[in-house]
Amino acid sequence: MDNRKRLAYAIIQFLHGQLRHGGLSPDAQESLEVAIQCLETAFGVTVEDTDLALPQTLPEIFEAAAASKQEMPQDPRGSDRTPPSEEDSAEAERLKTEGNEQMKLENFEAAVHLYGKAIELNPSNAVYFCNRAAAYSKLGNYVGAVQDCERAIGIDPGYSKAYGRMGLALSSLNKHAEAVAYYKKALELDPENDTYKSNLKIAELKLREAPSPTGGVGSLDIAGLLNNPHFITMASSLMNSPQLQQLMSGMISGGHNPLGTPGGSSSSQSDLASLIQAGQQFAQQMQQQNPEFVEQIRSQVVRSRTPSASHEEQQE
Repeated sequence: MDNRKRLAYAIIQFLHGQLRHGGLSPDAQESLEVAIQCLETAFGVTVEDTDLALPQTLPEIFEAAAASKQEMPQDPRGSDRTPPSEEDSAEAERLKTEGNEQMKLENFEAAVHLYGKAIELNPSNAVYFCNRAAAYSKLGNYVGAVQDCERAIGIDPGYSKAYGRMGLALSSLNKHAEAVAYYKKALELDPENDTYKSNLKIAELKLREAPSPTGGVGSLDIAGLLNNPHFITMASSLMNSPQLQQLMSGMISGGHNPLGTPGGSSSSQSDLASLIQAGQQFAQQMQQQNPEFVEQIRSQVVRSRTPSASHEEQQE
């Protein structure tokens, strides 16, 4: 408890110094006075308790700690952990190799587990993080893949494969602009890599096809579709269809029950069949009147749904 009181006294002493010499505004001074009162009440300490004073003031202790931190030798890869023993390194490599075998067998969860065990034994190996990122991507955990790629790049900033796999994960998250940047960095480190070249082209294509903030769903241009005279004409024909008008009239009058609530399930099924039939007729009419326009819509929908045909590299 004495150490806690000493710490509280040191803080109170520091705050009093700021009140006298900190050049603070009146509002800031008032806030500090409230803080001092709270600390004094919480710890039963006042600035008069000089017996709690330490040999150094709080700013002096902080400056000494900061200077000591700057003088500590830093690991060039940013890790201050003790290097793994030869036995741990060998076991980590064995686990990584087993993880690679599980990847080939498409046992991706097992691969994630094995790479994780290798990382526990040797967390300074960028390959383990990069390999686990690939396994995460296979499982659809693209956020986890991004985090592991960041760790791999932090350990080895010159590791091209980590940038490439980061690009894959970002593309899967529809962050195509960021993916392009990482693919370019991967190519900068490995200029002859055809996989990076191919994936960069795909990401750039996806970026160009990305909808504007006022666009439609996926890469389908809803605004352009609604302004297309062919679509408007065919939609008008559908709305004038006797079947659709009869169906809508029944819904409005309450005679039909499309949701299947009290009123009869057979009526609901009939309504649904009529709606489907009307939609089919509309689609057939569109196909007959303007097949090129229909193909244009179909291609836009396919592009909006088709995942990136990116290539994946082998595990190390």
